[in-house]
Amino acid sequence: MGDCFEALLNTYFPNGAEVEVSSNDDGFRGAWYEGKVIRAVSKKVKKRDSKKGKRVEVVVEYLTLTEDEAGKLPLQETVDIVQVRPRPPRERRHSFKFSEEVDAYYNDGWWEGIVTGVLEGGKYSVFFRAAREQMEFLESELRLHREWVNGEWVPGLEDGGDEEILISKEKKPSNELSQQTFHQGMMVEVSSDEEGYRGAWFTATVIKQLDSGKYIIEYQSLRNDDDTDFMKEEVDHLHIRPYPPNTRRVKSFKVCDEVDALYNDGWWTGMVSEVLKRNKYIVYFSDTNEELTFKHADLRPHQEWVNGKWIRASKAKKSQPSPAGKSKN
Repeated sequence: MGDCFEALLNTYFPNGAEVEVSSNDDGFRGAWYEGKVIRAVSKKVKKRDSKKGKRVEVVVEYLTLTEDEAGKLPLQETVDIVQVRPRPPRERRHSFKFSEEVDAYYNDGWWEGIVTGVLEGGKYSVFFRAAREQMEFLESELRLHREWVNGEWVPGLEDGGDEEILISKEKKPSNELSQQTFHQGMMVEVSSDEEGYRGAWFTATVIKQLDSGKYIIEYQSLRNDDDTDFMKEEVDHLHIRPYPPNTRRVKSFKVCDEVDALYNDGWWTGMVSEVLKRNKYIVYFSDTNEELTFKHADLRPHQEWVNGKWIRASKAKKSQPSPAGKSKN
């Protein structure tokens, strides 16, 4: 695991590199904060099988977060390298469209949301899924949402330069969010914003679509409280996606492969930290900072559902936002 992360460090995160840092702390999860790398450190970790491994961490200095009330002393923090990504490319944007995925600058960080209204005066309404909150932002406070996937930004740059120029096409906004339609009987995966379930996807079947655009689904593995039937639930289109393409026929995984691990009836995103004998693997979960052992049959390659397409990812994390949290200082 150390060799993999050290390769990431040397390629993308040398001392002084401009980066963005995510947090696993309550109230900050889902936000990306601008900073720079000060130095790298190695940390020994103890696995559940009593073996010791090495994980790479970096000391970062934030550009907008401070340690003192006067706001003069930049906050420095040691974080796991999986919480760091390069600074996204700058862009000049004429406008954003209804239903477009964006990052909104709020409380010193960038939070993922979706445009739900194009207002007058260069303002937009943005909905944050996890917080279930809608807020207004100026155009200058928004940027196109991108994921860091396999060493590239998705969506990619149009001109291949450091600064992207996006030409906005005049298009009349629709009255409804552009979304995938899921029919009765379709197998899907559903996410939850409840504490303890965030980040996991659970297999379900669509029972019916409601007039409101929401869906009644039935879980395939979660039971109701009295254990008499599988649990049914109403979900909106932000918490449902198609069942991923069949990728479980992969013969083997390598160290640093990003995978989904079947645990407690749901699929959780992690990274292979060690390959064991007898088709077993140790998987590291950055959100909980722990490692667990899984059989090959309980793993699948991690994929992201981005703009209606499945994308294989090695380091694309979609943490959920809660922009109502307090500032970190």
